[in-house]
Amino acid sequence: MPASQAHDQSPPQAASRGGGGTIGTVLSALWREPLVHFCLLGGLIFAIDHVVHPPALDDKTIVVTKAMRESFIRNFSEDGDQLPTDEQLKNMIDSWVASEILYREGKALGVDKGDEMIRDRIAFKLQVLVFDQVQLEKPSEEQLHAYFEKNRSRFDQPEQVSFLLTPATDEATVRRQFEDMKAERENADLRDRTRVFPNRPVNSLAQSFGENFRTALLSLPIGEWHVIQASDGWRIARLDARQAFQPAIFESVRDQLRLMWTTDETRKRAWAAVTKLKSAYAVKIEQ
Repeated sequence: MPASQAHDQSPPQAASRGGGGTIGTVLSALWREPLVHFCLLGGLIFAIDHVVHPPALDDKTIVVTKAMRESFIRNFSEDGDQLPTDEQLKNMIDSWVASEILYREGKALGVDKGDEMIRDRIAFKLQVLVFDQVQLEKPSEEQLHAYFEKNRSRFDQPEQVSFLLTPATDEATVRRQFEDMKAERENADLRDRTRVFPNRPVNSLAQSFGENFRTALLSLPIGEWHVIQASDGWRIARLDARQAFQPAIFESVRDQLRLMWTTDETRKRAWAAVTKLKSAYAVKIEQ
């Protein structure tokens, strides 16, 4: 056997005696293995997730954090310029807590299996189940009459007016427009921008245009143009029609009444079911 082959057949004991050389070679080889990188990355992700999302210590405790309360307040209005009242804030919190309860109960029932949708989707699925479980008997005449009296304003036809209104502007401009209108020489742009308000409830006028406008409009004779000051500027208005308040008649709204009673009663009983679930939870609201 050649000397070179005899050397190749010898066990690698001499190399191992160097100590750090072989260990370093092995570690270097392992570091190049993609599986090692995958395991290290997985362990790092698990550790971070454990810190950011620690396991719940009590699944029956719901915490409304201070940051969440501030978010409810901040998002109460689209422009963020209105703050909710204590009652409105309480309703927002109660709604979120109910959603969280439905979410957890839905998870417990396994309705999320195979569904990767977000928390609200799961809560909605259980909400549908809760509503489906509500069984209502046919309302009696006494119940319908009581519901009608309690909600009469939802069925009565309020006093209404129909009118035309030019765009808001300053007083000098609107009086010039009014003179042109009387002389039948108003421009086409003003005619195109004049709006028609048919069957507008009288009780909504002050909120939209101001109390002075409401009073002035209701004092106008039918079919005549007049200059009126509104809350957003001066306008030219013409009152075209006025309908008096008409109280609802029970018999004429019976079908609508029964449908609304069923909807409200179903919602009430479903909410009672959610409230019953809520009794099993401890809700903590951070201040």
